[in-house]
Amino acid sequence: MKIIIAPDSFKDSLSAEGVAQAIAAGLAQVWPQAELVQCPMADGGEGTVESVLAACNGELRSQSVRGPLGAAVEARWGWLADSHTAIIEMAEASGLQLVPPGQRDACTSSTFGTGELIRAALDLGAQRIILAIGGSATNDGGAGAMQALGIQLLDAEEHALPPGGLALAKLAHINLEHLDPRLAQVCFEIAADVNNPLCGPHGASAIFGPQKGANPQQVQQLDAALGHFADHCAKVLPKDVRDEPGSGAAGGLGFAAKAFLGAQFRAGVEVVAELVGLDQAVRGADLVITGEGRFDAQTLRGKTPFGVARIAQQHGVPVIVIAGTLGEGYEQMYAHGVDAAFALPDGPMSLEQACSEAPRLLRERAADIARVWRVAARGR
Repeated sequence: MKIIIAPDSFKDSLSAEGVAQAIAAGLAQVWPQAELVQCPMADGGEGTVESVLAACNGELRSQSVRGPLGAAVEARWGWLADSHTAIIEMAEASGLQLVPPGQRDACTSSTFGTGELIRAALDLGAQRIILAIGGSATNDGGAGAMQALGIQLLDAEEHALPPGGLALAKLAHINLEHLDPRLAQVCFEIAADVNNPLCGPHGASAIFGPQKGANPQQVQQLDAALGHFADHCAKVLPKDVRDEPGSGAAGGLGFAAKAFLGAQFRAGVEVVAELVGLDQAVRGADLVITGEGRFDAQTLRGKTPFGVARIAQQHGVPVIVIAGTLGEGYEQMYAHGVDAAFALPDGPMSLEQACSEAPRLLRERAADIARVWRVAARGR
């Protein structure tokens, strides 16, 4: 029996690799002879680098860069030497987890550090750069990252703009003369699970600004500033991409990556699945087990279980989900390749308890699934 174990991480609890290992341990209790193939997954958010490197035997690198509020942070990124591919998780350099809740400031936070990671990849000879852009603390339209790569954003007096999205309201001129020429030789891909446009009621500022510290007035100001930035970009670039799906991802980093780097937008789970070889692994499998911390209607927007189920469905392989919790609308996934879903808790417990006991709960739930499967097989 061949079983593919392809979960996402359980936030604040276990990495995707840790989840896969726990599930495998539970299955092995019932099926000691089964072929258990672990494929840790991600959807473009936190954990993407870790999942890819675990499956591809890549190299984890580290770089000191400017964090979202200017202080230096140590940011990890992935390197696949054989294909000269860099996997950059922008949350490592510009992520929300780097800023304490009381200090979050969507108006001044910057993606400059993410640009520094791109520069580090160029120094290593990257030919392909995958930008995983979930979990940002920023709302600067990717302006900071572009400044790190040589673009000059100037005000009416030809002074460089300070960091942050609000400063873009004073943008008067974009100078591309010093843009790093090596960028033209690199294929960029955006891996994300967000398809919002840059501006408007569904844009970066309106939807994600509040969680990054913006009040209602600042949301309006930031939205206008990003629109002003896009207006100036349209003057120096051949195409205006502000309304394209994904341009609002990571506070507008998706916009800048598309506009200045020619990046192609792809669902994060599809990129990760390709890198870890999930499609090939699923061929000939008897069962796929996937999972995430919260399994609900939002999973349909391109999160890991959705992407895994689509691949399994193409090969006629059943899919079972193990989740921290089953939220509203999770049943909708039954029409998209998922055959059954189970929550971890075995009784009333707090979130903290569930997180701390996740390895045990995953093992037990996986073993329970194997026992039920075994009983069903006897009745055939």
